[in-house]
Amino acid sequence: MRRSNEGSSRHTSMPRKPSRASHGASGAAPVRTAPPRARSEIEFEEATILGALFGQFDANLVQIENRLGVYIAARGNKVQIEGPEEPVARARDVLKGMHQRLISGQELDAGVVESLIAMSAEPTLEGIVSGVDGAPGVMIRTRKKTIVPRSAMQIEYMRALASKDVIFALGPAGTGKTYVAVAQAVSQLITGSVQRLILSRPAVEAGERLGFLPGDMKEKVDPYLRPIYDALYDCMPPEQVERRIASGEIEIAPIAFMRGRTLADAFVILDEAQNTTPAQMKMFLTRFGQNSRMVVCGDPKQVDIPGGAPMSGLKDAVERLEGIDGIAVTRFTSSDVVRHPIVGRIVDAYEGNEG
Repeated sequence: MRRSNEGSSRHTSMPRKPSRASHGASGAAPVRTAPPRARSEIEFEEATILGALFGQFDANLVQIENRLGVYIAARGNKVQIEGPEEPVARARDVLKGMHQRLISGQELDAGVVESLIAMSAEPTLEGIVSGVDGAPGVMIRTRKKTIVPRSAMQIEYMRALASKDVIFALGPAGTGKTYVAVAQAVSQLITGSVQRLILSRPAVEAGERLGFLPGDMKEKVDPYLRPIYDALYDCMPPEQVERRIASGEIEIAPIAFMRGRTLADAFVILDEAQNTTPAQMKMFLTRFGQNSRMVVCGDPKQVDIPGGAPMSGLKDAVERLEGIDGIAVTRFTSSDVVRHPIVGRIVDAYEGNEG
């Protein structure tokens, strides 16, 4: 619903500036100068998308107000923003980014709005959304959706995925390491730049002992590979995923199945790589073949193998290989978490205690 002049005095007129306190005595505390205030107005031409832009009951506008400390009033197709100069500029960029997503046919929800707010602190937000000097923005197109960066570090990650041979993606859960890699792999498979998509991870439980799992080999390893399946189904229609798995175009297997192979014309993703040993990681990386790309994802602080972090093949590989031509290392932090804002705060709390 569109915010109107009626129903809320908070949006009927812009808030008054606070009155300046008087200090009679010469020795009184100096007056603290308030940050300069600014007012900005945006006019949107496409009236049909205003409902989606503002959100139900203006939820998107309220979210921006609460996060940036500004006041927003919507009147028809015009939006006025008032507050400190920098937050007003950020709010304007966020609204323009939301509008750009909608007119390009992309989804807009609370998570996307939160991501745009977080990225508005970066000087590159305008380039992310609409491209720089007429160039297209950073994005990955798949059959089901178009993926755009949802954090500042995802911009760097997407660019590395499109240009480097081997990419290490390090960081906590919820930063999009595996999801974005799968999206890039699906995009390249659809366009024919690779012939196969190979998704792998070590079959290691997260601090548990699940015991014997019934069924054939696929049924035994599927529980460990569920996050990869979820990303696949989000980027491709389910029937296409099943058909390509049956034909061998998409292969999902534990890392032990990689030994002795040469992975040519393939996009290869290793997830949960922190749970490999140095020997396993060396074996995996040396499978690299012609016209291939490898992405190695993991959280160095979530090691579940015996011996802990010092025995992790991911840590060992990054220390040995970072800086080599053709290899990129992208490091995510809690500020890059794109699931729910509270996930980032949880990560900070745990890592703070560990520190």
